[in-house]
Amino acid sequence: MSEPTSNFPVIRGRNIRFDANGLVCLTDIWRAAGFSKNQTPSQWQRLPFVTDLIVALLSRNMGKSHGSKISTKSIIYSNPGATGGTYADVRLGLSYAEYLNPKLALEVKEVFLRYKAADPTLADEVLERSSPEDNEWAGKRAMARAGRRPFTDTLQRHGVKLPQEYARCTDAVYIGLFRKTARDLKRAKQVTSSLRDAMDGVELTFVAAGEALARERIEQTSCNGPVACEAATLRSTSFLRDALEAERRDRLKLP
Repeated sequence: MSEPTSNFPVIRGRNIRFDANGLVCLTDIWRAAGFSKNQTPSQWQRLPFVTDLIVALLSRNMGKSHGSKISTKSIIYSNPGATGGTYADVRLGLSYAEYLNPKLALEVKEVFLRYKAADPTLADEVLERSSPEDNEWAGKRAMARAGRRPFTDTLQRHGVKLPQEYARCTDAVYIGLFRKTARDLKRAKQVTSSLRDAMDGVELTFVAAGEALARERIEQTSCNGPVACEAATLRSTSFLRDALEAERRDRLKLP
C-alpha cells in the first residue's frame, strides 16, 4: 500500500504536502486559499519583498553552514507536472499564506505548530476525514511503534548494544511466534521494505503482545546481555505461540 495522504496536515480540506527535506508545498496552500489566479506561487515569487526575503533567508542559512555554498533550491524550488508544485521553507510558506489571506495565515501557523509538535490530536482529526483503508494503515503503524520502542528500550537497559544484537532479539520474537526469522517472513510476504508494514492487524497484535511479555520476563528475571535477552524473548513468545495454536485447534476442532 502506498503512503496515505493522512501523513500530511490538512488545511481547509486540503492536504498540505512536505518534501523529504521539510519544505512545504506552496501550491497546496494556494489551493486551500481558493485558487486565486493572480496570487499563484510563481507570481508571488516575482514580488520585490519576496526576493528580499529569500536573500535574507539564504544569508541566514549560509551563516549557519560555516561557509559552505547554499543553493536557492534548498529553500524554494518548483516541480513540473500535475502532481508537482512549488516547495519552500516553512518560513516562506507562512509569508505566502499571509500574502494570500491573513485568516488563512493564522490557520496555517496553528496547523504547522501542531504538526511540528507532533500533536496526536491533529493526526486524529486528519484520520477522521480519511478512508477506512488509511485508518487501518495508520492504526497498524501506531501499533507497531507503540510496542517496539518499549521493547528496544528494555533491551538497551539490559545490555543489548549492537545493531546485530537487536536484530537477533527481534528475530527471537518472530521465531517464537511464527517459527520464521524476519528474512523468512519478508520472503514469504514478498516485501523488501518494512516487515511490520506488510503485517495484518492480527499479526501485529501478536507481535505487540509477544514483545510486552518478553519485556516483563527480561525485567523480572534480571536478564543481562544480548544472549540472555534473546533467550528470554524466544521463551516468552513461544509460550504465546503455544496458546494461540491451542486456541486455533480448539476453534477448528483439530487434534
